[in-house]
Amino acid sequence: MTHVFEPRRPFPVPLHVVATAAGTAHDGDEQVTGVAVSAADVRPGGLFAALPGRRAHGADHVSVAVAAGAVAVLTDAEGAAPAGGTGLPVLVVPDPRAVLGAVAATVYGTAVLPFPVFGVTGTNGKTTTVHVLDALLRRLGRRTAHSSTVDRRIGDTAAASALTTPEAPELHAFLAAAAEAGVGGVALEVSAQALTRHRTDGVVVDVAAFTNLSHDHLDDYADMDAYLAAKAELFTPERSRAAVVSLDSPAGRRIVAGAGVPVTTVSTRADAAADWTVRVTDLRAEGTSATLTAPDGSVLRFSVPLLGVHAAADTGLALVVLAVSGVPFDELLAATARPLDVDVPGRMADASAPTGPRVWVDFAHTPDAFAKSLAAVRAVVPGTVAIVLGADGDRDPSKRHAMGVVAATAADVVVVADHHPRTEAPDPIRAAILAGARSVSTGAVVVEEPDPARAIRLAIGAVGDDGAVYWAGPGLTDYRDVAGAHVPYSSFRDAQRALVEAGHPQESCELAAR
Repeated sequence: MTHVFEPRRPFPVPLHVVATAAGTAHDGDEQVTGVAVSAADVRPGGLFAALPGRRAHGADHVSVAVAAGAVAVLTDAEGAAPAGGTGLPVLVVPDPRAVLGAVAATVYGTAVLPFPVFGVTGTNGKTTTVHVLDALLRRLGRRTAHSSTVDRRIGDTAAASALTTPEAPELHAFLAAAAEAGVGGVALEVSAQALTRHRTDGVVVDVAAFTNLSHDHLDDYADMDAYLAAKAELFTPERSRAAVVSLDSPAGRRIVAGAGVPVTTVSTRADAAADWTVRVTDLRAEGTSATLTAPDGSVLRFSVPLLGVHAAADTGLALVVLAVSGVPFDELLAATARPLDVDVPGRMADASAPTGPRVWVDFAHTPDAFAKSLAAVRAVVPGTVAIVLGADGDRDPSKRHAMGVVAATAADVVVVADHHPRTEAPDPIRAAILAGARSVSTGAVVVEEPDPARAIRLAIGAVGDDGAVYWAGPGLTDYRDVAGAHVPYSSFRDAQRALVEAGHPQESCELAAR
């Protein structure tokens, strides 16, 4: 799939200059205008980065890159022979992925950018913080761009994301296109994997932000210390100029202690002794209001159409990031004088009808996210609270038991269903969640219902009109990954259909399009 965001007017860079950026030498004058790690994404004038993979080597597809107009290949010793057989110039380095950031920055001219870049990392809240930053920048009158798990957008042009943080060539192409479009600020979601796998190499963010750390991705990292260490890389002079760190999780203190750049802290916790403090003043199903107090005692009040204390924490973090970047406090006051217009697709998406129980469909997939979201639901719903949950196959299995524990601790009714089993058998996935849910004596009703369609209907029937259903995991995805195949299914739309079947029609005869 060709990248959506690339500069329209690329500036050709001689191959010998690209070779220098890669840490090698070549005397070629071929003009390079782009970089791609997938042969299918190569365009005329492109450099094809043939990388080693888990099951195959990128050099196996070099003929496709040649046919697409590649002018050179970057690869390792294993890929050198097949790449050389094409007759194209070949740059051979020990670890091509490790030099991709420098190469892409050279080709796309993104070593110096004409706008501030904000990078957000952490376990939960990254996507929300990025979207709030984007909304605030727009409220400040700037043209914006952002890259998140959900989507990438420059101005009014948006496209779905394949990775939380794109590969280095795609990221640098995105930044070059943003510069070409004249944006006034870019917010990037930065995953631990992106830092470990060199996806953000060559980018130095003006302000790096840390949301929190909780159990996740232990299929990629040996333990929580290794997971935190990966995220901590963002807070070094090679990757950022300043930092804002939330102290809402214990890991925040560790990030502060190890940071190599100036750090400002923020927290919703009264005992955190942070530089900036967030205090929630109103929790409603329609949104959250809070205050943000600056180090000098100045107070800013804000409201967002997002549910929960964690939404206020993410918004406060975004506001402090902008303050640290140099936006005057008075301008932030003006920007938040009326409720922010911010939508985070798939995060607590409200599928509710005008009558009947509230139904939220969320993208959450960690025990911590479940706990925060269920607390938010509990705070605004007087009746029974149910959770429908599953767990991703081929992803960190160590968190499944804890997901069940949190579900049975924070909800009255727990319905365990299948989500994306991928190549795993679904029964053991459910069994791990059920074991966690049944290991705590909370009085919660725990039910196993593999079929998501039946699960949501069971949950709606269990809560009553004054209750709520929190469907954790699917967000706004329109498929389920079963045995490696995408099976069409929209949890959000099916939740709406289930409400109609239960006698709670939507405001119009058509289901809401999201």
